[in-house]
Amino acid sequence: MRSRTVKAILLNLAVAFIALLVLFPLVWMVSVSFMSTGEAAVFPPPLLPKTWTLEHYRDLFLTQGMGRYLWNSFALASMATVLALAFTVPAGYAFAKLAFRGRDKVFQLLVAALVVPAQIGTLPLFLMLKQMGLVNTYAGALVPWLASIFGLFLVRQYALSIPDEMLEAARIDGASEGQIFRRVVLPTLQPIVVTLALFVFLGSWNDFLWPLIILTDQSNYTLPVALAALSREHVQDIEMMMAGAVITVAPVLILFLALQRYYIRGMLAGSVKG
Repeated sequence: MRSRTVKAILLNLAVAFIALLVLFPLVWMVSVSFMSTGEAAVFPPPLLPKTWTLEHYRDLFLTQGMGRYLWNSFALASMATVLALAFTVPAGYAFAKLAFRGRDKVFQLLVAALVVPAQIGTLPLFLMLKQMGLVNTYAGALVPWLASIFGLFLVRQYALSIPDEMLEAARIDGASEGQIFRRVVLPTLQPIVVTLALFVFLGSWNDFLWPLIILTDQSNYTLPVALAALSREHVQDIEMMMAGAVITVAPVLILFLALQRYYIRGMLAGSVKG
């Protein structure tokens, strides 16, 4: 019993130490964002500000237009999430439970495409959108998020757990396929839908390369792109850059913490389906 207690204490200490290592950069980032200009540019860098100030946040929103970039990121990530769910969830269910010609072969081809890096299609996609007049538009920025093969795979694997008997009973009762999907399938898929929504929202919010390529007007920049552009002008202003990083990280971190129970349940359940 004593040996087990010692092991449990050591394990908890190890977990606490790892958690401290992970959280320390985030905590220090927040701390530096409240420091006066130049206060963090010393060695060793201070852990806490001598005088707490909001000057960098005021500068970002009142002078640098960070509020607009924050809205751009939120609007783009929200629209990407809605569109991805609208396309991916029905398709994943169809590949799992609806019989149609070539279903398995098409799904195998889609899964095989996962090994192809997404960056390979960046140039052809840009040229295609340029011919369609969608460069420097939110519509062009949303195109890569319309249908994710990984999201399709997640939904399909989870949908395989839905009993066929439940679907057949709904059909016998006279429910249409649309009614079955809305009233039977969607409530069952809630954990994986929330998980997919988190994946898409976080991915779109943090995406840097594609918005940098497709959005040429500075007024349309998202937070990561705007922060990168700002860092070139204020490369020595560490405190302002940390404030911008806090503005970028805080919303998605709060969203993830609020929905983490659905995320964990969806990932665990989806990972064991055959």
